[in-house]
Amino acid sequence: MDINDMRSLITVLAFLSFIGIVLWAWSGKRKAAFDAAARLPLEEEETHQPGALKAPGPKRGE
Repeated sequence: MDINDMRSLITVLAFLSFIGIVLWAWSGKRKAAFDAAARLPLEEEETHQPGALKAPGPKRGE
């Protein structure tokens, strides 16, 4: 087995992995989970507090 055979084998394995991921992503079983994930940025959290994520920094004049 020479280097060209290895390259061909790796190409085929990468293509089969790609096809597997596409089939997994487009399967009907995953639709509800992907729809819920797509809505996450649009939903608001009840516990959101403005400024809660800001790190305290030095005050002006100090």
